[in-house]
Amino acid sequence: MKTNLVANCHKAITNYIHHTPVLSSSLINDIVGAELFFKCENFQRAGSYKIRGATNAILNLSEEQKSKGVVTHSSGNFAQALSLAAKSIGIRAYIVMPTSAPQVKMEAVKQYEGDIILCEPTLEAREKTAQDIVDKTGATFIHPSNNTNVIIGQGTAAFELLNKHANLDAIFCPVGGGGLIAGTCLAVNSHQNGCLVYGAEPFEADDAYRSLISGKIETNDTTNTIADGLKTQLGDKNFPIIKEHVSSIIRVTEEDIIEAMQLVWERMKIIIEPSSAVTVAATIKSKLLVKGKKVGIVISGGNVDLAKLPF
Repeated sequence: MKTNLVANCHKAITNYIHHTPVLSSSLINDIVGAELFFKCENFQRAGSYKIRGATNAILNLSEEQKSKGVVTHSSGNFAQALSLAAKSIGIRAYIVMPTSAPQVKMEAVKQYEGDIILCEPTLEAREKTAQDIVDKTGATFIHPSNNTNVIIGQGTAAFELLNKHANLDAIFCPVGGGGLIAGTCLAVNSHQNGCLVYGAEPFEADDAYRSLISGKIETNDTTNTIADGLKTQLGDKNFPIIKEHVSSIIRVTEEDIIEAMQLVWERMKIIIEPSSAVTVAATIKSKLLVKGKKVGIVISGGNVDLAKLPF
């Protein structure tokens, strides 16, 4: 996969996305002992980086495919992203969501005019329901993370970060389905500057950590984590990129995640979702690894039910 695809993708989607700010905090810098640059995708359209990949995937469809719409299964952020991207481009989006999905995310999908189809909260139920819609409507299925055009699109967040801060020593980002970190690897490779990529995961959903060790895609028996966006597993399109380019994955506890959410709120005055706080927590935990270095942190999203803040 040619790394210049990320730059070309950025040109294609630029009118459909926000070029989100990069913020910093001198106090958090002091805590970590490094110079941190937060790429704030919590300010992105639909509240997360996922609008990037969703838009790129739709733009790469044929006109006939667009006329029949798109379908995905998602517990939240990609559901919102694909709905909004489809609305912006003028096509229909069918969104399969588990009954356990946060109500705030279901309401957002409705606001973006996505057609919600509920299913049982299992991967098997999600996949079967999505396939039924494909069979019935002819809509194109777009996987939230294991889709080449989605992966390339997600890489544009790191692409923007590196365009602003080209001399980063490392970039940390969360790992759920693997689309964001795989895209980040492609963006970093296109800059050829020696920047390392680190992943962040909860101990309660550490399938990517174990996958890097075993060399094959692992699964989770349970996913008892507050980071609801990181409960999915890697796929055959993104794992080879991750396996080749990710330096390591740092795991954090549920307490670490909540403390990081609170720290960012108190010191930066922004709300980030638990899946983003995993990355902040992993950076704090990696003080010895990043001491004295310039580090990018991808804040993946800010879609939080404010009535259920954990701190």
